[in-house]
Amino acid sequence: MKPEIPARIAALRDFMRGAGIDAVIFPQTDPHQSEYIADHWQVRRWLSGFTGSAGALLVTLDQAYIWADSRYWLQAADQLKDTGIGVMEEGKPEVPTIEEWLCANLKAGNTVGIDGMVFSINATGQFEKELAAKGIRLRVDFDPAQALWSDRPALPLDKIFIHEEKYAGESSSSKISKILADAANQGANAAFISDLAEIAWTLNIRSRDVESNPVVTSFLYIAKDGSTLFVDEAKLTPEVVDYLTANGVRTASYTAVKDFLAALPASAKVLVAPAMTAGAVAAALGDKLIAGTSPIAMLKGCKNEIQIEGVRRAMERDGVALVKSFMEIEKALATGITITEMDVADILTKHRSAQPLYFDQSFDTIAGYAAHGAIVHYSASPLTNVVIQPENLLLIDSGASYLDGTTDITRTITLGDPTQQQKSDFTLVMKGHIALAEAVYPEGTRGAQLDALARINLWKHGLSYLHGTGHGVGHFLNVHEGPQRIHITENPNPLKPGMITSDEPGLYRSGEYGIRCENLVLTVPAMTTEFGRFLKFEVLTLFPFDLRLFDTAIMSDEEIKWVNDYHAKVRERLLPLLNTEEQDWLTKKTETLTRS
Repeated sequence: MKPEIPARIAALRDFMRGAGIDAVIFPQTDPHQSEYIADHWQVRRWLSGFTGSAGALLVTLDQAYIWADSRYWLQAADQLKDTGIGVMEEGKPEVPTIEEWLCANLKAGNTVGIDGMVFSINATGQFEKELAAKGIRLRVDFDPAQALWSDRPALPLDKIFIHEEKYAGESSSSKISKILADAANQGANAAFISDLAEIAWTLNIRSRDVESNPVVTSFLYIAKDGSTLFVDEAKLTPEVVDYLTANGVRTASYTAVKDFLAALPASAKVLVAPAMTAGAVAAALGDKLIAGTSPIAMLKGCKNEIQIEGVRRAMERDGVALVKSFMEIEKALATGITITEMDVADILTKHRSAQPLYFDQSFDTIAGYAAHGAIVHYSASPLTNVVIQPENLLLIDSGASYLDGTTDITRTITLGDPTQQQKSDFTLVMKGHIALAEAVYPEGTRGAQLDALARINLWKHGLSYLHGTGHGVGHFLNVHEGPQRIHITENPNPLKPGMITSDEPGLYRSGEYGIRCENLVLTVPAMTTEFGRFLKFEVLTLFPFDLRLFDTAIMSDEEIKWVNDYHAKVRERLLPLLNTEEQDWLTKKTETLTRS
């Protein structure tokens, strides 16, 4: 616990009293409803000390809580200890939503404050409706961080650069035409885009504004008579200005967006996605707002052939870097060299950054040794970093952004003699991983319809995991993207050819170890019959699974064959790119798996 946290909460409460605010909510997002955010918008982290990538902070005049999902229950409990901030384990049946808690604990006439630029139209409307039913007022212009956070980081000023069409596979002007056509079908003659990844994709531009996410802090207004990018002028270069101009895009100040929208003529009918657009933007647009579906999400989610081929090549280079990294880790342990979880992350970055077209890691590496592997989104820090011993399990979840593709892979390896429980747990997870990878499904299938394939072998043994099974992955963009996902809860968006999705079931034994096995898969056509068109997955990731952790006694012949066929593919693609020592290592790691 950071000792300054209680002082910050106390100062916030003083500020609330002065403003007549009884409760305030700080989401972990920004005016673009982003999952990963720039330091300038890390208000919840600054106030609470909790570093998870999701979870809102609620502060009243005498209580405070973080709402954290299952990925962060353990982490939140640890980081919030002795701060006076409690943990609401979101997702448990007995845990109320923030709205429910407020309605049960505040009185009629009380006021809840939020910053309307960091709450979506949907979220703002939901809060307003539920609170109003109890006579509680919602104030949408309360932004205490402006006054309290004296050393708040500035907005990012990294320069924008052009993501060349030879990697993107389509021009920006072509994309804008498609977006406007979709907007017209939804009754609009313009579109307003807040989502940073959607803006980067549309304009084929990138930057370093958010750690591990190559996006540009901006808003984008798209119209037939010309579009406007709202961005800090310091981020522009003459080359980028000329490029944008050639694609019919003007620039304006990042802070001018609300005034611009408010001043649009009454004839403007502006399409916005309510879940991805700030409530304050809706207020600025007024009657000109057309609520609909983002035209970009599905276009961006279905990669074109140039992007897909780029990802295949990126996976080869990533596989080479992983071979070098895991060899170095093994050698260090074998020779008694001290190696920590943070060292593992550094080793991976070192070897990936030496690969052509490398840009950055695609997220902070998760290197969870032993009990830390059971913390789903664990990130080693100087306070938690431990020395890795030649025993137990090590879970490594990592990825990279290359100019031609984004990678995300998780491998769990044994560092000693695995126990029978560890082998059984690993194999049950892999049975689910294989079942999903082998799925053939009719066109129109949604992720929720496939999710049980990854879980059913665990369920049969009374085991489970609480996170999603698969998320979409961007192309030289955010490692988490929609519109598709594979999850136990429903998502209306079907899996379509060209979508890249993770396949990552897991199992976590608190205080002991964690297991997760992740590849990225591409949705491709399988067959067409009298019953319709069917789809399947092509596995993109290229790196072996730990043969020592398989319990072949509980595997079918088909599952064993899948492992051997996959490892043969890894050898075929990677061996020509490795030196002799590396080839020998990979050949041994992909030996034929046989029944004991």
